[in-house]
Amino acid sequence: LVPTLCLSISLPTAAVVTLYLPLLTIVPLSRGYASRDNESSWFRSLFVHKVDPRKDAHSNLLSKKETSNLYKIQFHNVKPECLDAYNSLTEEVLPKLHSDTDYPCDLVGNWNTWYGEQDQAVHLWRFSGGYPALSDCMNKLKQNKEYLEFRKERSKMLLSRRNQLLLEFSFWNEPLPRAGPNIYELRTYKLKPGTMIEWGNNWARAIKYRQENQEAVGGFFSQIGELYVVHHLWAYRDLQSREETRNAAWRKRGWDENVYYTVPLVRNMESRIMIPLKISPLQ
Repeated sequence: LVPTLCLSISLPTAAVVTLYLPLLTIVPLSRGYASRDNESSWFRSLFVHKVDPRKDAHSNLLSKKETSNLYKIQFHNVKPECLDAYNSLTEEVLPKLHSDTDYPCDLVGNWNTWYGEQDQAVHLWRFSGGYPALSDCMNKLKQNKEYLEFRKERSKMLLSRRNQLLLEFSFWNEPLPRAGPNIYELRTYKLKPGTMIEWGNNWARAIKYRQENQEAVGGFFSQIGELYVVHHLWAYRDLQSREETRNAAWRKRGWDENVYYTVPLVRNMESRIMIPLKISPLQ
């Protein structure tokens, strides 16, 4: 006998229609290679792995325990006619600020967006020591006349700016300086609230499929600013190399499952292709 679900629906005429719907028993699907069974892969993609309820904050579960690094990412939308002047000013002043050994902040990367939102600069900093280091830096900068003049001059060139404070995923590479030339892709995912741990669980398994060409630079999730936002930073020699590397991942057994299980968690996503500035440690 097939178990049934009884539904009673009240219609405007006060008549009641009773529906008997068979209950389906969902059998756990095997973790086989999806391309061998397209129908099974399609069906499996409708269901998302569930995570047991936890009392821990996702920041404690997903971030690196061995470090207390805090990251700041900043997006500057520059007036088109001012982009060259903006880059020159940035390349002149920022290295001077970071040459101060009493300044607990490291420059991680500086880019202009090549494909994506145009006339945009993206900056990434690391604060070694977390929020106390951030507060220390901000207090010192308030007393730095060169920085205050830099901000005043820079503001004349901007249309808008925004930033986020980020933590790094424990299973991603530490974003360390690298030689160029490279292009960088910043993939930004805005997740459904409550799905960050599930995202991390899947990517902790999937990141191994994207290490072959050392393309994985860093992975971060937002703490302050727009929440439930994930940034993945990748490096490639050029756009053709990017295409080949991404296609190669699909030929690895298991990569498809990560895509199937994480796509339902995403509200929207964005890809930027970026070119590093001369002062960027990531070249």
